[in-house]
Amino acid sequence: MKSKDLLLLLPIENQVRELDPRLLLACIAARRGFPSVIGPLRWLESRITSFPRSVYLSKSMLSGRVKMFQVMIDLGLKIMTLDEEALVHLPAETYFSRRVSPEAIKYVSHLLAWGPDNAELWRQYPHLPEDTQIHITGNPRGDLLRPEMRPFYEKEAAQIRDTYGEFILINTNFNHVNAFYPSMNLFQPVSAPGEKPRFGRAAKGMSREYAEGFRDHKQAIFQTFKQLVPALDQAFSNYTIVVRPHPIENQEIYQSVAARCERVRVTNEGNIVPWLMAAKALIHNGCTTGVEAYVMGVPAISYRATVNDFYDLGFYRLPNLLSYQCLDFEELQATLGKILAGELGAADGKERKELIDHYLAAQDGPLACERMVDVLEEMLGGRSKLPKPDWRHQLMGCYRATKLGLKRHYKLRFSRSHITPQFQRHRYPETSLEEVRARVVRFQQVLGDTSELKLEQIVNQIYHISA
Repeated sequence: MKSKDLLLLLPIENQVRELDPRLLLACIAARRGFPSVIGPLRWLESRITSFPRSVYLSKSMLSGRVKMFQVMIDLGLKIMTLDEEALVHLPAETYFSRRVSPEAIKYVSHLLAWGPDNAELWRQYPHLPEDTQIHITGNPRGDLLRPEMRPFYEKEAAQIRDTYGEFILINTNFNHVNAFYPSMNLFQPVSAPGEKPRFGRAAKGMSREYAEGFRDHKQAIFQTFKQLVPALDQAFSNYTIVVRPHPIENQEIYQSVAARCERVRVTNEGNIVPWLMAAKALIHNGCTTGVEAYVMGVPAISYRATVNDFYDLGFYRLPNLLSYQCLDFEELQATLGKILAGELGAADGKERKELIDHYLAAQDGPLACERMVDVLEEMLGGRSKLPKPDWRHQLMGCYRATKLGLKRHYKLRFSRSHITPQFQRHRYPETSLEEVRARVVRFQQVLGDTSELKLEQIVNQIYHISA
């Protein structure tokens, strides 16, 4: 199908995690006749009235999306949604209250699931509209883990090896208790001793009992990892220790720890895949990177010096079970020593294979991106345009978009919003047109696609990709 009058809109929040997968999707969509616009979510949405009637790929269905979804529907757009947080997810009741708004999901026509587990989770949602279609497509992030796609990162992996030598990778996920801004944690800081702390952004949708227990558990694990880093620096003196914080974590504490060590480096540059390709082993606790390492055949250890099975099995079951589990430093040291000596490879076995197959689709056969474009074609039913809404809805959409834009601008400039320019730069570092073009060319080479793609810069950081 060829579509010149319709775009696939691909918003991005966390660049290091989402840019490459979305570019891959844009390349595959373009060669099948669907041009895309890709860029930072807030910047892209600020121009929503300037696009033709298009398909918007949302990454969440939070209550904060309702007003923008209303704008899109008024303007004649269609909304497909995948949830970046649904691979390693909270227990169903907490997940629903935190990640799915009964109002937002009304505007979504198609849901794209990571795998059978994600699809089953959504089917349990009590407010799922009857006409919402769920498709098990996999996720573009999963495509980048496949053997045939890894050549895309060979040069970056080689540069990482040249820079860091042989290294052990530690991925952290303490954004609930060590966020970029304190207000983004599970609980906000108190101003006086004995004061009851108020919920932070990370506790949205949780009961106070669940959030307090979760905070205590994450704080305890955080403490063990702060002790782990210098201990590894001492125990494995022939290796660099690379600490890679979660994209929205505050890196100051890790930099402080690294300053007291000889071979510890802190960075979260680039996508995780080349780092896994270059690393000798991964250490984590309940991190999605543990899943990615398993799929790529990279030895991974879940360091569980602090255990609370209510949270570890209810939230972090998948990455922990796909990794070697070590309950104290002595066990970790022994296991890691065997890995580094070549005596122990990546975790495997029938049970782990069955587990990953239940959670992650498109590990072979058509890429998840191809399956998502299949859904796009099915949604459009051969049309090159979406139906035009009546003038009243169009006018209301423009009015709502303007009002929402002014409100966001005021909040950004005058209120205490966490979406500051500093945080935006942290979450979405500047990327030039030349860098994006080079990545598109590399994707074309890896895909074996000789068709020529056109890349145009609409405004800073927003790009149009077409055949």
